[in-house]
Amino acid sequence: METRKVQLSGGTTYTVSLPKSWANEHGIDAGSTLSLYPNGDGTLLVEVDADRSTDTRTATIDISTASADAVRQRIHALHAVGFDAVTLLDRAGHATETRALIEDTVSNLSGFELLEAGDTRIRLTNLIDADNVDIRKSTLRLRLVMLGMHRDAVTAVLDGDETLARRVVDRDSEADKLFAMVTRHFRRALTDLQEVEKLGYSRDELFEYYYVSRQFERIADHAEKIARFAIDPEATVPAAFEDRIDAVASDARQVVDTAADVVLADADIEAAHTALATRTELAADLRALDRDLYTHDDPAEAYVVGLLLDSIRRTAEYGGNVADIAIQQVTRACTCAE
Repeated sequence: METRKVQLSGGTTYTVSLPKSWANEHGIDAGSTLSLYPNGDGTLLVEVDADRSTDTRTATIDISTASADAVRQRIHALHAVGFDAVTLLDRAGHATETRALIEDTVSNLSGFELLEAGDTRIRLTNLIDADNVDIRKSTLRLRLVMLGMHRDAVTAVLDGDETLARRVVDRDSEADKLFAMVTRHFRRALTDLQEVEKLGYSRDELFEYYYVSRQFERIADHAEKIARFAIDPEATVPAAFEDRIDAVASDARQVVDTAADVVLADADIEAAHTALATRTELAADLRALDRDLYTHDDPAEAYVVGLLLDSIRRTAEYGGNVADIAIQQVTRACTCAE
């Protein structure tokens, strides 16, 4: 670290000299233009100016020998780390199955569109700029989707409603799509100051929204897992456990919802503490249910209920993670003197 004294220039402008070694390293000379990004915490980020109005992150990937899973994983990774234009090459020619796989993968990634599909190359492009994205609203939307999925999944299992269960399974792609968009812009903001400015949130806030979205996406996955029991004809829940399962599932969602209010709706920090206390009480209820399964006379039913309880337990744990980050958020933002 180096220190510099602030100088008054011309009676109206404050100036600070730059370390010469740093300036030389980055090609800065007299007349160079720098971009300044003031932060609310008193820091000022300085970046060598570059015209990014037409800057596009591009990548060309050879998928000639890649498996279907590898192709899907590479596209997801390219979207997540922030590429805007992607060319997928197969010099032997893209098989029909490969094209269908790429189209299906792209359909679940916000912003990515199929621009061109030739014999040997398929071009993807991003159509959504950070100016048109609100990370907080996307996280709020994911919250609504996730809670709705979880509630419907439990109802579908307890009522034996296969149609409702299939709707829950179908909605998981919506949750994945929202989380993928939050991930993409958060990752870009780590290395691009202009992305941070366009998004309108600090890096601390972006991390908190990303972290909370990650918990929501995991809960949505468990909602899908729960719903699939309603589709499986061999999975049954004994009537004696139905009300108790419904109650603990509702409590688990309450942990998530209460904690999320602190991060997304400016609720008081006490709501986060309440969510953590509810999670602790729920853990005791789940242990009691587990013990009751030991004496259940149908091992297959006990196995299904055990898996349901595990997903409900994990839902509450992810809600606890949201409460933890909520407490950290409030603590970070606190400006009160001791």
